[in-house]
Amino acid sequence: MSACADRQQGVTSLVITMPKVKTNSSAKKRFKVTATGKITHQKSFKRHILTKKSTKRKRAMRKDGVVAKPNVEFVQRLLGLRG
Repeated sequence: MSACADRQQGVTSLVITMPKVKTNSSAKKRFKVTATGKITHQKSFKRHILTKKSTKRKRAMRKDGVVAKPNVEFVQRLLGLRG
């Protein structure tokens, strides 16, 4: 709750505003919402130590992954899509 008191000729008024819902900053960098409402993310293990990984495995990591059903509601809450 945020209160703002203005003083004008000895009169005080109290204005109460609702708090803003903030998006989690790390989540907005890691996830994207598609036009159909799915949430996608980058695949992991693609940054370094790539020589021992097969070409097929590295190629598969280029594609975006979709957030699994058990985690969708949690990620939506981080992104501010759900209260």
